[in-house]
Amino acid sequence: MKIAVNTRLLLKDRLEGIGWFSHECLSRIVRQHPEHQFYFLFDRAYDPSFLYASNVTPVVVAPPARHPFLWYLFFEFGVPRQLRRIQPDLFLSTDGWIPTGVESIPFVDVIHDLNFVHHPEFIDDKLVSAYYKRFFPKFACRANRIATVSEFTRQDIHQQYGVPLDNIDVVYNGSNAIFKPLTADEQKSVKDEYARGCDFFLFVGLIHKRKNLANIFKAFEAFRQRQDSNAKLVVVGDKKWWQGEIEDTYNAMKYKDEVIMMGRQQTDVLGKLYGSARALVYASLFEGFGIPIIEAFHAETAVITSNVTSMPEVAGDAAALVDPLSVEEITEAMSRIWNEDDYRTDLIARGREQRELFSWQQTADKLWQTIETVLPK
Repeated sequence: MKIAVNTRLLLKDRLEGIGWFSHECLSRIVRQHPEHQFYFLFDRAYDPSFLYASNVTPVVVAPPARHPFLWYLFFEFGVPRQLRRIQPDLFLSTDGWIPTGVESIPFVDVIHDLNFVHHPEFIDDKLVSAYYKRFFPKFACRANRIATVSEFTRQDIHQQYGVPLDNIDVVYNGSNAIFKPLTADEQKSVKDEYARGCDFFLFVGLIHKRKNLANIFKAFEAFRQRQDSNAKLVVVGDKKWWQGEIEDTYNAMKYKDEVIMMGRQQTDVLGKLYGSARALVYASLFEGFGIPIIEAFHAETAVITSNVTSMPEVAGDAAALVDPLSVEEITEAMSRIWNEDDYRTDLIARGREQRELFSWQQTADKLWQTIETVLPK
């Protein structure tokens, strides 16, 4: 069988959440199924490291899909042109986008979340918002089968777009093996290198309004005002949406010098930071899954996360759950983890159990099961 795959988010050294999902699943699937030929559709020059096995054929499709107009041209003209040439038996998209005008082959579509439905205010570009509003209902209804990363999002897709629940499969995300506990000496070395020799709270994620960093800044400020502590807040993430409320909140902080902005980091540095942090503070406003939660579980680091959307499902009873709109609740969780070693140790132990529910191998296997339900016999 020939399987065409949308791989436009496989970008060397620039993998975000969906990019990691694509990489971890596809690298396993193509190696485990040499009986099939895979055609990876890139929207720009690709890195050969993403051609995981000899049964992968790369195809560069024009134009580069970097703007709503170009998304439209890429998926409604560029991709269909290549599908007519390749004549695949199935098209798989791991990022939610599919061509809506192709009827000749079955589609499997992975939709990770519908945050743009619930929080359109998080999207500054009106063209992007309009594109999502117009096309994602079409994507959901055109797909022969949908995979998604949490039961929360499965129910959300059903409620928002009317897709039958029987047509939506849950394929949880996993965690990279580089996230693991560190020894005391290793932790000290990391703190010396990245946190001025101090214990620290960690935030990991794209710096965006949805990630709620402004409230995390306020909570850290309140924590430092109440606590006799030299704790730092280490922030890892691309500052693409820094301007506005997030920047203003930061500039107003009395303890802003105790916030260490590290920008985007490679996975090996992330592994060191996770394994050395006092706790991960991941009080996002909306997530389809929340990969940093399980990365912290694997690093055996305590987790503070939100009690909304998918995060309680992913965290189970292994995290301090807080209202992301309540600065007081975030502050109290930070204080309790800082002061109560037994509480922190218990969260870490629960995290060891919860993390067993998630692995990239399980994700790839379940995604393949979804593909098999649609792949022609």
